[in-house]
Amino acid sequence: MNPYRDINDEEWQRIAPLLPELRPRAELRGRPLANTRSVLNGVLWVMYSGATWSAMPRKYPSYQTCHRRFKAWYESGVLKRVMEQLFGAASEELCAMMEARMRTHVSADPKSVVAAEKPSAPVVPVVYAPAPAQSLPSSPFAFTPPFKHAA
Repeated sequence: MNPYRDINDEEWQRIAPLLPELRPRAELRGRPLANTRSVLNGVLWVMYSGATWSAMPRKYPSYQTCHRRFKAWYESGVLKRVMEQLFGAASEELCAMMEARMRTHVSADPKSVVAAEKPSAPVVPVVYAPAPAQSLPSSPFAFTPPFKHAA
């Protein structure tokens, strides 16, 4: 793959219709929405570089914003279509690398967990007893303070 660069105007024209339109908030409170193109550039930078979200350069919007939109685009399938449009066959490799890096979260939905699959163990209170006193072995490196006090 080539070194990463931000998407150019021609590429943006091809993929802009694929991205969902973000509606501004009804109330004029809070932060304005970040520019979708710069958010996408930030997402692509993380995917391409393999770096953590918090290591994103400051020229992109906050990493929290980029990560939140990345998750929304990934879950809706938009990101895969954008990657195919931009990178063609190389998009599969890039998406596979990103999927391998993604954390999987266990669903908290009680309907998805079958009670028979999760045996319940009795809850036993844990009592901590103090450890028996042991003498520490003498260290060959004795600590000496860096300054000697005049007595």
